[in-house]
Amino acid sequence: MPDSYSPQYVEAAWYPWWESQGFFKPEYGRRSVAEPNPKGLFMMCIPPPNVTGSLHLGHALTNAIQDSLTRWHRMRGEITLWNPGCDHAGIATQVVVEKKLWKEGGKTRHDLGREAFIEAVWKWKSEKGDRIYHQLKKLGASMDWDRACFTMDPKLSYAVQEAFVRLHEEGVIYRSKRLVNWSCTLNSAISDIEVDKKELAGRTLLPVPGYKEKVEFGVLVSFAYKIEGSDDEVVVATTRIETMLGDTAVAVHPEDPRYRHLRGRSVRHPFTGRLLPIVCDDFVDMEFGTGAVKITPAHDPNDYEVGLRHGLEFITIIDENGYLVNVPPPFLGMKRFDARRAVLEALKEKRHFREVKDNPMVVPVCSRSKDVVEPLLKPQWYVRCDTMARGAAEAVRRGDLRIVPDFHLKTWFNWMDNIRDWCISRQLWWGHRIPAYFVTVDDPSVPPGEDTDGKYWVSGRSEREAKEKAAKVFKVTPDKISLRQDEDVLDTWFSSGLFPFSIFGWPNPSEDLQVFYPGTLLETGHDILFFWVARMVMLGLKLTGKLPFREVYLHAVVRDAHGRKMSKSLGNVIDPLDVITGITLEGLHAQLLDSNLDAAEIERAKQGQKSDYPSGIPECGTDALRFALCAYTSQGRDINLDVNRILGYRHFCNKLWNATKFAIRGLGEGFQPRPSPEPSGAESLVDLWILSRLSHAVELCGTGFQAYDFPGITTAIYNFWLYELCDVYLECLKPVFAGPDEAAIKTARNVLYTCLDAGLRLLSPFMPFVTEELFQRLPRRSPASDPPSICVTSYPATNQYRWRNEGLDCNVDFMLSIVRAVRSLRADYNLTKTKADCYLQCLDSETTEAVTCCSDYICTLSSSKQVLVLEPGQAPPPGCAVAIASDRCTVHLLLKGLIDAEKEVSKLAGKKAELQKQILRLRERMDSPDYSAKVPPKVQEADAAKLKQSETELQKAEEAIENFKKMM
Repeated sequence: MPDSYSPQYVEAAWYPWWESQGFFKPEYGRRSVAEPNPKGLFMMCIPPPNVTGSLHLGHALTNAIQDSLTRWHRMRGEITLWNPGCDHAGIATQVVVEKKLWKEGGKTRHDLGREAFIEAVWKWKSEKGDRIYHQLKKLGASMDWDRACFTMDPKLSYAVQEAFVRLHEEGVIYRSKRLVNWSCTLNSAISDIEVDKKELAGRTLLPVPGYKEKVEFGVLVSFAYKIEGSDDEVVVATTRIETMLGDTAVAVHPEDPRYRHLRGRSVRHPFTGRLLPIVCDDFVDMEFGTGAVKITPAHDPNDYEVGLRHGLEFITIIDENGYLVNVPPPFLGMKRFDARRAVLEALKEKRHFREVKDNPMVVPVCSRSKDVVEPLLKPQWYVRCDTMARGAAEAVRRGDLRIVPDFHLKTWFNWMDNIRDWCISRQLWWGHRIPAYFVTVDDPSVPPGEDTDGKYWVSGRSEREAKEKAAKVFKVTPDKISLRQDEDVLDTWFSSGLFPFSIFGWPNPSEDLQVFYPGTLLETGHDILFFWVARMVMLGLKLTGKLPFREVYLHAVVRDAHGRKMSKSLGNVIDPLDVITGITLEGLHAQLLDSNLDAAEIERAKQGQKSDYPSGIPECGTDALRFALCAYTSQGRDINLDVNRILGYRHFCNKLWNATKFAIRGLGEGFQPRPSPEPSGAESLVDLWILSRLSHAVELCGTGFQAYDFPGITTAIYNFWLYELCDVYLECLKPVFAGPDEAAIKTARNVLYTCLDAGLRLLSPFMPFVTEELFQRLPRRSPASDPPSICVTSYPATNQYRWRNEGLDCNVDFMLSIVRAVRSLRADYNLTKTKADCYLQCLDSETTEAVTCCSDYICTLSSSKQVLVLEPGQAPPPGCAVAIASDRCTVHLLLKGLIDAEKEVSKLAGKKAELQKQILRLRERMDSPDYSAKVPPKVQEADAAKLKQSETELQKAEEAIENFKKMM
């Protein structure tokens, strides 16, 4: 073995070997996946990362958790499948390729045309699209790569087409013209949950794509409409003054006395001359603004509903690109936020402007493009969600589907019980083109249809099928039918919602579909609970009649060490590969230059990197990164991950390496472990204790995995290896292996082997590389039949390691408390390289007997010269430092002749004087007349505690001074 642990050395070649041996395939070790397995089955599909994606710490957390669970289930002997896949990421991919085309040749997708553009995307995908798969392998993700799926593969595309047609035929999918969330930058509709709600406290300037200057939000502008045929006016207030050009009414509350006299009247629009009726509607808040509200039905969700109720005109004044249409000059053709300023100035000129004031508000921002969302009237395809959502909610209420942690249940039910229909059409070219066709009938008896009339739209698995459907609907021959396929594509989340069963070939029957659907678990971040999880549940129940999985485990969000959200402009977005291999500060700076940050943001990010990583990031390795991520994953809390702390787990790996290296030397040449790990009966006190601690660790790991308690598991493993096996047992073995007792050596070797073997298997799901490397260097209990890799060995189970002995554990814990007390005294007096005699004074004869039995261990573990147990009533020699190990035992470390007593007395005299000053100050403060009346109770409690602690320390210092004086 090399002298020290090297991640690069250890992680170089195991993954290709695991893959080539088929360890990650559910078929491994059996004839087929359909072969019955009494140990059960585990199936989980990956949240498919975007094909444009690059690994970040969120991915690393997701995959560290998922791979640990997968490896644990595999080691339990279950048929195990973790199915990989990749999402075509409609918007993100199209944007990436469009930028590439423009940068390389100054061309847009329209210059190429649809077919050529899609060819360009496929070419980009073949060149760059597998990058994230390679990164996942670097993380050790044990997926069956032969089953990897891409959401645009023919098999999955067929499932998408089938799902759309079935749902459209049932009326679950329908076409309607209504307000949608529109991104002028993307030129596409986006769903409600792709809209970020940016909260503003008042006037705020925000950057908007396509505008050189920031745009003002968070203000309420009031202006007057003149009452037709009168000198009266009504003042309305709005946060979007530019939309007044599309106003078609003014609304007041029916019970508002201020406007009772205006019912049935109209106002005249100052720029268009339109007459706008004053309508009464309960939605108006009499307390907000002036209590009179301008109504723009084509550009506001609330106004849209008012428009429907009162039969108002819907006038679209903003087009798909964010320019003004259907308005008079000079506003015609202006960009929407340029028009905001222009309309305000024009109102001032016409003396209609009244005031502007700060207004807390929420601005809808597209999560993809960061553009301010514009509500636009568009004919789109929708999924009717109410019935499906009720089914999904009931599945959780019945307990058929379990969501962990359960505090997400409230959010789940709130969303499901108040769900809105899902807009699934996107105005893109890359994606699954909607298999729906607009029908034109060449027959005078059939009037021409409108886009929003569902009767004139048919869906089909092919154009031929659609034509036959249309012919039946309109009762004509197919030759009379002309079809135009919808140009739009489906929302990416629609195909992702089918992922748990489309990957197995649904709707066609297959062995994989029969065996692996429904799956066992869905593990993902809570931030996509409704993007993905809810839609999988709804579509799974609707299309297959089955839940896609039985449990959902939602992990938290990774934040930086300061609790800040990861942001490129803060310089705290870290590529996990940089943590694995290490990177200099200059290297981190260089990555910023390849980003899309502006110069000011790059400089800010550089300062952030310099502050957090002044020497760059050291090489930590995959195992340390995975272990750290799982160790910090407390349920329900976001993870504040200090990358530098991951280095601590790199040191842990080094400890494992050195411990195993020492152990292999201790096992000796030709060692063959006993066939069973069961104790032989010849074990010593410390042998039995370490087996008991191993049994305890096995129990904690088993219950931890069942409860998704990853910090509990990692803590149990860490404590066993570091504080019990390395710090205690290996130290106790040194004199045994150096001694003459062959029987004791043989017994100790078998116990040591049991601890190494089981300890590595406990750790393997989290640290697959280093545990494989060390496991391969150990002998086997049954060389001819034992599995070839640690990843397919059995995970230690509680029923195999039932060696818990609470009484024994207490005795050894008592022994270790004595060892810690001795070590503490040696550290206090800087005796790290000097051995001293140790005297133990016990309270009773029973304790004296117990300590005498383990005095040799205490001597070894505390590096004492010798350990002497005093008889009851026997005094220790003068010149000892004293420490209390427990209420049953006091430790006396002989310092006479080992330290400069005069120097120690001088040091303690200074400490004594300082403590006396502290006590005097505290007493004067607490004795002041108004102390109890003016000082808060919590501060009084803190002062009392400080005084007590200072008095205790003073007493110890005085005793120590007297003790040292005796040595002089």
